[in-house]
Amino acid sequence: MVNFRIISKIIGSLLFIEGLFMGWCALLSFAYHEDDLMAFLVSLLVTYGSGFFFLYLGRDADNSLNRRDAYVVVTAAWVVFSFFGMFPFLIHGSITNITDAFFESTSGFTTTGASIINNLEILPHGILFWRSLTQWIGGLGIVFFTIAILPSLVGGSVKVFAAEATGPIKAKMHPRLTTTAKWIWSIYFMLTIACGLSFWAAGMDWFEALNYAMTTTATGGFSIHNAGTAFYNSPSIDYISILFQFLAGINFTLLYVSIFKMKAAALFQNSEFKLYISMIMIATLGIMSVLLIRMNYPLEQAFKNALFQVVAFITTTGVFNDEVGAWPHITWIILGIVMFIGGCAGSTAGGFKCIRGVMTLKVLRNNFRQIIHPNAVLPVKINGVSVSDARITALFAFFALFVVMTIVTTGFMVITGVDPTNAITIGLSCVSNVGPSLSNNVGPAMSWVGMADYVKWALCLLMLMGRLEIMTVLVLFTRSFWKEN
Repeated sequence: MVNFRIISKIIGSLLFIEGLFMGWCALLSFAYHEDDLMAFLVSLLVTYGSGFFFLYLGRDADNSLNRRDAYVVVTAAWVVFSFFGMFPFLIHGSITNITDAFFESTSGFTTTGASIINNLEILPHGILFWRSLTQWIGGLGIVFFTIAILPSLVGGSVKVFAAEATGPIKAKMHPRLTTTAKWIWSIYFMLTIACGLSFWAAGMDWFEALNYAMTTTATGGFSIHNAGTAFYNSPSIDYISILFQFLAGINFTLLYVSIFKMKAAALFQNSEFKLYISMIMIATLGIMSVLLIRMNYPLEQAFKNALFQVVAFITTTGVFNDEVGAWPHITWIILGIVMFIGGCAGSTAGGFKCIRGVMTLKVLRNNFRQIIHPNAVLPVKINGVSVSDARITALFAFFALFVVMTIVTTGFMVITGVDPTNAITIGLSCVSNVGPSLSNNVGPAMSWVGMADYVKWALCLLMLMGRLEIMTVLVLFTRSFWKEN
């Protein structure tokens, strides 16, 4: 049976962490003397009060989780964080509708980056910082963050890591998971600081640099300007954004090995990284050629804009630096493909993941060889390590679910009145946690507020399932999960 006491205890403790983040925003509101201070203070009290209630329900609980408990606690943590994360928006009045507030909060924590706010530039600093902070927290995982800073809180942390981490192969850089979590979060923190300092050196003020650094390294895409980084019209800011989106889309364990262990060659020996960088190069050259030939772009602008959009979509950051909706449709197809593939496993990027792309290609290659040599034993190897049959089965199950969810969402959007092209990109965008569609009506700088409430609730579920890689959420709806055996 599910141990609801330990789950309540963990949820209560997580709410105290969320309240702490709200406290940071309250301090910022106080420093700027803006009208969102009371919203954060009330939200903080509600969050702390609920945290005490959950801790009371979980009193005397032992600190051990089984696999079933881990899946419940991970899904519950993301839903609860999104629920309480909407209170600052509602209480301040930035968003007056519960559906819209929950959608904005879910989009933030899942790093999808879809927004229902029409005008960002009238919002106070605290609310803008809260939006960016939700993406930064969700970048590597809410419970994974807890394992890093409070390892004693989450018993059975390996099971939690398996339920929340992205990708089919959960790599660890240290035998102790808590040490791995600390190293990964340290790399994430240092990337954020380096990105922020780079933006500041390029001309942003400290507040702008901090917000854009958090959403860039989280590959989330939330902005504090309606036009995003295009607001600055600065090539240097565009290239900084490209660099840190690219780095955040690499497996953080691989970054640790290549940077801290000073084994840079490990990057180019890694199958997943080779596919990742190959996809970026091929897609950039393809789009750049179209922009040069059909749109008459200057060479440097064609290269920069093509590279920016390819990196933004493959890392699922989903930001724009050009009117992509006005580009030829062939560029939409290319961006749709890289949006589907996504970044590397163990990064902040979403999507199908490059490691699964590598596995799929190797399985297909082996099947062709098996036709010629029917008695041959052809193992699937990733970076010299054999992949078990169970992982290959899980790979194709995930692929099937990913495609089915995209198709179902597309059909659902078409029924609600969305045109088919936009419906496909909205479905793929939400399940991949990208944020924009390739329409002039919906995107990171445009608002999703015009959609019906029931559509937004459906997309919230889709964003959550996409962030937790579908299985973690769907398994809760199976009959066998709740059986005592």
